[in-house]
Amino acid sequence: MNKVLLHACCAVCSAYPIEKLREMGYEPVIYFFNPNIFPPDEFDRRLNELIKYAKKKQVELIVEKQDAADWYNAIAGLENEPEGGKRCLRCFEYRLLYTVLKAFKLEFKYFTTTLTVSPHKNSKAIFEIAKELAKKYELNFLDIDFKKQDGFLKTMKIAKEENFYRQNYCGCEFSMF
Repeated sequence: MNKVLLHACCAVCSAYPIEKLREMGYEPVIYFFNPNIFPPDEFDRRLNELIKYAKKKQVELIVEKQDAADWYNAIAGLENEPEGGKRCLRCFEYRLLYTVLKAFKLEFKYFTTTLTVSPHKNSKAIFEIAKELAKKYELNFLDIDFKKQDGFLKTMKIAKEENFYRQNYCGCEFSMF
């Protein structure tokens, strides 16, 4: 199987993409890089839930060192943007860049992200960002819109069956309200 580096923000959003990628003949390796998640106890809850699920599904998990200050610098000036606006696009670009750099360093040929499982995320914009980064680093981005073909419903069903903690906001402090 071809390994694919799967950027993931939480267990909920990872559940269906792990299954889908395996069905497609890929072996996902989860990459947790989300310095945007606020507050710290929220970050810990999401990470701990993902650690448990990765063990259960026998999926390798890479947890990157998080630097919230660097993330805040990356989105500086966009704090008041509406949810789904320019701040979010910058955040996607920031996290996907780190994903690409990790994939490149570890000599993965493929990467993708669970961000597209959410009906609240602009998959087209995510694909554009990821494809540009893939081109720059000569990698292959798997442009799978995980919410399609009932993917969002499937991931929610798994989350319910697994009794996952489910957050009610994307992750950063600006998306909390």
